[in-house]
Amino acid sequence: METKVVKLQTQGKKVLIVEDDFYVVKFLNMALKPLQLSLIHTVNGKDSVDRVKNDPEIALVLMDIKLPLMNGYVATKEIKKIRPELPVIAQTAFALAGDEEKAINAGCDEYITKPLNRKKLITLIQKYLTK
Repeated sequence: METKVVKLQTQGKKVLIVEDDFYVVKFLNMALKPLQLSLIHTVNGKDSVDRVKNDPEIALVLMDIKLPLMNGYVATKEIKKIRPELPVIAQTAFALAGDEEKAINAGCDEYITKPLNRKKLITLIQKYLTK
C-alpha cells in the first residue's frame, strides 16, 4: 500500500506570536507544531506593529494583551490600520467581564483566554488560515 503525503493547508503560513512570557511562547511552539506553521515572535506591541509593516507574508497574529511598550489593544488597532484583513487572535490572561468586548472593539477577530486550550486555539487558527 502506498503512503500519501498530505500537505496541510496551514503548512508554511507565517504566524506572528506577540508574547512577552517565555513559557507561553514555548507552549505555543510545541502546541502549534502539528500545523507546520512558520512561527515568528515579538515581545512587545511596538515591535509587532513594525513587524507587520515590514513582512507582508504574515498570515495571522496571536496577540497577548498585557505587553510592554504598547499593549495588545493599541497594537491591534495599529496593525488593522496597516492590514485590515489580517486576522488577529487575542490571547490573554485577562478574563474579566468586558475584556472580550474590549479586544473585539480594538479589532481582534477572536479572543481566547489563558491558560490556552490547545484544541480551541488550533481550531481558531485553522478557521482563518484555511479559508
